[in-house]
Amino acid sequence: MTASSSALSQERAAVADACRRLGAEGLLIGTAGNVSVRVQDRVAITATGAVLAELTPDQVTVVDLDGEVVAGSLRPTSELDLHLGVYRRYGTGAVVHTHAPMATAVSCVLDELPCVHYQLLALGGTVRVAPYATFGTPELAGSVLTALEGRSAALLANHGAVTHGTTLDKAVDNALLLEWACGVYQRAAAMGRPRFLDEQQQLAVIEAAIARDYGTTHPVAPTQEQSR
Repeated sequence: MTASSSALSQERAAVADACRRLGAEGLLIGTAGNVSVRVQDRVAITATGAVLAELTPDQVTVVDLDGEVVAGSLRPTSELDLHLGVYRRYGTGAVVHTHAPMATAVSCVLDELPCVHYQLLALGGTVRVAPYATFGTPELAGSVLTALEGRSAALLANHGAVTHGTTLDKAVDNALLLEWACGVYQRAAAMGRPRFLDEQQQLAVIEAAIARDYGTTHPVAPTQEQSR
């Protein structure tokens, strides 16, 4: 079963919107980075060489899960194999790859980003740094897939970051969260040795979040006066 042409048109526009948002947030510069979203057995993905902060829907190419172009007139990003690999292994809905400044700086120094704040648990906790490999190569795709095991984010040594999510909005939010966390780490490290949450502290946060249904709004219970 394939995605309808109307759905693909909507998703191509959504990818362009996501790129412009990431550009406005300072996570994308020039042609560096790529974004995709999966619709059934089709993937809408940014074209190689496109200026992402100004992306238009016609600069988003549609491929099948084997990487064959099925819609669009431009060649897809050189990181196509990385995106398809994430979809195949993790069954996710969208992938974002940026050269965001904070994340890239951290990737040049650390082997992993420790859990300096409990919000990193939304990405799976400690963020691994995939070993350096040339962009667009099977070696890079393979190392990133390994680094993403049990995580929705990974850093790429001396390169950038990759996040994924069930939806395109979630993948973008994860990219923004990772950049924020990298910024927190950098500022903390400039003042001294950062503390990080150990396993027991992380587990306590998870238990508290589950108990309180953290991250969602809750109506106030009506008072006796209000119920009259």
